[in-house]
Parts: sequence; structure tokens; C-alpha cells
Amino acid sequence: MALALIVGAGSGLSASLARQCAADGMKVALAARDTAKLEGLRKETGATLHRCDATDALAVEQLFEAAGAPELVVYNPSYRVRGPFLSLDREEVRKTLTVTAYGGFLVAQAAVKRMLPLGRGSVFFTGASASIKGYAESAPFAMGKFALRGLAQSLAREMGPKGLHVAHFVIDGGILKAGADARSAGRGEDGMLSPDAIAKTYLEVHRQQRSAWSFEIDLRPWSEKF
Repeated sequence: MALALIVGAGSGLSASLARQCAADGMKVALAARDTAKLEGLRKETGATLHRCDATDALAVEQLFEAAGAPELVVYNPSYRVRGPFLSLDREEVRKTLTVTAYGGFLVAQAAVKRMLPLGRGSVFFTGASASIKGYAESAPFAMGKFALRGLAQSLAREMGPKGLHVAHFVIDGGILKAGADARSAGRGEDGMLSPDAIAKTYLEVHRQQRSAWSFEIDLRPWSEKF
């Protein structure tokens, strides 16, 4: 049975991915710094839970040893700090880059090492509007997401000819959370991205036949300006 490993799991997109992977007949492994919050999702999907700091190389290796060899790996973690450029805290900027980009490198390296001998597997990276647009007072997040996109692009060019499918997803809009909130209500019907709809697209890309692979998919609500 194929294994899907979702790193940076939480209650939004990651939870939708876990449900859809399980419904598709895959085993699911969920990794997060805090796994207690995932207990309900574990019961629902039959997933295994793994406590892991994605920025720690040893912890990432231990995660893959414990979870097994995955067919699909999704890197979701990110961190952001905002504010006027001159007032940005340097350590917060460092953390943004480490979580958003360096962790992606560590996870991808561990995944590729296990996928290459099999000649197959998918490594997916979750990006954002900031992957392609640096907004005012949001330099650190743009730096991290630009770096993650660069990693994905380089990896796709190197690993595609070796049978591994690497893809980057630009999530260009707000993701709907469980329950109504002022932000979603103000955007009207389908004005925010449904996490289930995003997850469905990830699975469709994972299933693509290799004669027509996608590298980058951008997803946004129909009403979103871009």
C-alpha cells in the first residue's frame, strides 16, 4: 500500500490531504511539532503520527526511518513575520527562512534518497502568493517562499528525468477554515479556497501520467484578482 507523508500537518489543507489520501487507499503519516492536535485526524484516517521539527536534520531522518518509504511527500510548513523593513527582528527573519525553505530542503533530500532506488515518487511543495510576489512589509515571507520555489524548480529539473515528480503549488488566496468568520463572509460564495478542493488537485497531480507532468499549479478563488 502506497504511503503519503504530510509534513507540517494541521487542521486545514493537511487534514484535507490526509482524508483524501486515506479515501484513495493510501496509508497516511502525519508529521508536526505538536502531534496532540492531530489525534482526532488520526482516528478518522488511520494515520500514524510523528513528532518532528522539519528544520532539524536528525529529526527529519528519524521521521523517514519511522514512517517508511513514501510514494508521496507534501511539505506544508511555513512561518512569517511582517512589518516595516527597518524594524524587522533578525532572528525572526532567520526563523522564517529556516522553516519555510531550509526545512523543505531537508525533507526533500530525505524523500529523494528513498525514492530514487525505486524510480518513482512525488515530492510536492506548498507555496503561496508570496512565492511569486513580494508584498510590502512582507520581505521575509517572500524570501522564504521564493527560495522554496527555487528549490522545487531545481529539483524538478534534476529528478524528473530520473522518474520523480516534483511539483510546486501556488496557493494564491485565503484558505477557508472550519466555521464561518468575518473574512470568508465578506468574500461571498466560494470567495476563499476550499481545502478539500486544493487537496483534490494535489492528488490529481500525483496521479498524472509521466508523459504530461505539471511542475507548477496556481490555485485561487474564481473571484480573486491577480
